[in-house]
Amino acid sequence: MILAIDVGNTNTVLGIYEGKKLLDYWRIGTEVHKTSDEYGMIINQLFNYSNYRLYDISQVVISSVVPTVMYTLEHMARKFFKCEPIVVGPGTKTGINIKYDNPKEVGADRIVNAVAAYELYGGPLVIVDFGTATTFCAISKYGEYLGGAISPGIQISMDALFQKTAKLPKVELVKPETVICKNTVNSIQAGIVYGYVGQVDYIVKRMKKEIGADNTKVVATGGLAKLIASESETIQIVNGLLTLEGLRIIYEKNK
Repeated sequence: MILAIDVGNTNTVLGIYEGKKLLDYWRIGTEVHKTSDEYGMIINQLFNYSNYRLYDISQVVISSVVPTVMYTLEHMARKFFKCEPIVVGPGTKTGINIKYDNPKEVGADRIVNAVAAYELYGGPLVIVDFGTATTFCAISKYGEYLGGAISPGIQISMDALFQKTAKLPKVELVKPETVICKNTVNSIQAGIVYGYVGQVDYIVKRMKKEIGADNTKVVATGGLAKLIASESETIQIVNGLLTLEGLRIIYEKNK
């Protein structure tokens, strides 16, 4: 079995694979001040709760957009799982040709998503990842990473609205039935949710036009993918575990 670890700015997702089958997964908060022992004990507790054991894991594969936790997690893998982890970065075999001006600038999560989406759905593709930031990635029919766009995430926008206004309250992120709302809470919810739907659809349509292929598939992932996809005109596929799948595939290419 392998343990896949996807470290995001807000959350870290862990998944156990046996071959191509995802057996279980968990989501924990990303905390840069935690030690390797603390991360190891958290994972051990999750394993025990789900009737897994640390010695069940033969390999660990990690992608991270938080550089300050990488040493911690690598040390944790060596100590608790007795293996040298595969870390997605320069030199890792992905099968994706990155056409960025500086390929090292592309976040590991975006590369891993591209690997998974191209393997699962073929190209050309647009991938929308609703994380702390919302990222849009364009993949050619040949599996080339063409580039993309980055915007503030939905939660960041909501937090900024609450922090920078004197009278607007912090609200739950749900979709109201109408855009013309009759109270402040629903008005904020409508502006955030439907505003993001409009942003996503416009950027995706521009990307599809620049790719120049009518058969471009649009895949969404991330915690809020289902919420936006339910109203989007362009999102065709929702895969909330796309990054874990990409880590599994990268493990297969590098084992």
